[in-house]
Amino acid sequence: MAAENSEPFNTRHFRNALGRFASGVTVITADHEGQLHGMTANAFVSVSLDPPLVLVSLDNRSSMHKILPGVERFGISVLAEDQEKLSNHFAGRTVQGLHLRFITREGIRLLDGAVAYFVVRVSDIHPAGDHTLYIGRVDYFESRDDRPLLFYAGKYDQLRPEKLKPPGWAEDEFSLFSIGTFDPPIT
Repeated sequence: MAAENSEPFNTRHFRNALGRFASGVTVITADHEGQLHGMTANAFVSVSLDPPLVLVSLDNRSSMHKILPGVERFGISVLAEDQEKLSNHFAGRTVQGLHLRFITREGIRLLDGAVAYFVVRVSDIHPAGDHTLYIGRVDYFESRDDRPLLFYAGKYDQLRPEKLKPPGWAEDEFSLFSIGTFDPPIT
């Protein structure tokens, strides 16, 4: 749907188009005034390797948006494929009988069983329309080899169980961070 179209901008169609970008699922955690708060977010992205920065985008109506400016550090747990119930719980959908288990890293509580953890220090806050971008400097991280929970087209998904092929290049030779830094000659 083109922006120059004479029809009014359809936010539902826009949201559906954005949903075609598959993402992982995270839970943001922060201790505020002696209480642990958590929120599901799939708007998480790496920003920089040096310094190590990540970004989360939070709806301005969310409780976490009101909490993060008042905390120094927060946690990000990248959920494993078997943690869909945790995602639903922290998205505000009550899951009866759910047992929450946490681990603590660098003084920040994170969800046990996640595939990756980040403890970040709030470094920049940028209002952006109906969301706010929180950039955090990574103080600590860890990960394990397991399958992440994915979100695509408004639904949870999983990686296909197909046999993974090794890359055709050395692992350290190429990454998504190097895209656009090499300009091969055009012939």
